[in-house]
Amino acid sequence: MKYFIKLKPAFIIVITSILTAFIAGGIVLWIGISYTETNQKSFTFLSFIIGQGFMILPLIFYLKYNKIPIISSIRLNPISYNIILYTILLSIGIIILSDEIDRIIQYFIPAPEYINNLNDLLKPETFYGLILLFIAVAILAPLGEEIIFRGFLQQVLEIHWKDITYAVLFTALLFSMIHMNPYWFVQIYILGVILGFLAWKTNSVIPPLILHGLNNSMAMALSFSESINNNIYLWNNHVAPWFLIIAVISIVIGFKGINKSY
Repeated sequence: MKYFIKLKPAFIIVITSILTAFIAGGIVLWIGISYTETNQKSFTFLSFIIGQGFMILPLIFYLKYNKIPIISSIRLNPISYNIILYTILLSIGIIILSDEIDRIIQYFIPAPEYINNLNDLLKPETFYGLILLFIAVAILAPLGEEIIFRGFLQQVLEIHWKDITYAVLFTALLFSMIHMNPYWFVQIYILGVILGFLAWKTNSVIPPLILHGLNNSMAMALSFSESINNNIYLWNNHVAPWFLIIAVISIVIGFKGINKSY
């Protein structure tokens, strides 16, 4: 980052971005609730889209107003096709292993009722609703969150603190907190650490964006595709051993490939 951004403005921008997302999404959701004849779920998904879409606006406005280059400030640096491939392989492995870890946790600590209610709320009833949810969860949410957290905030912290580990861990902590989900806090935090490592290692927000998008897409697929879960992916309500083997191989190949390239 050529231009030096102080810590206080950086945190103010991040907080403002998060509040903007909540307020913009909340307004759309309130409009949907106010008109009972409308499809409530569609308005819920639309509120996610609007909220995530508005999330990066305060940051972009700040950078433009202060004549700070946007691309380098949000780490939107290009990467090679090989890195994209290695990132996809690494992502596949991490997603599968994360799912198994989540299933083990649920075995010892069953999901609270609000998690089941949340899953029901987010289950689309129409194809239109599915498209809206996919855009919000698999595209806009990863894009906005990675630009704000890994692209901007973590990069500022790396420069100020001069300690990559602290920068990655703190950014992951804040990333976990804004999701406001105690039950998934640990899983989200671990994912945040991996996303932070990828952003630092490649000096680009693109690899964590790929992992984040694939992770959310996989979560949607597993939530709404029970037949796939039962017949192919699962074995005794756990991830099938052959998928775990594939996951480990994917992680090793992906990690080594990225590590050798930088």
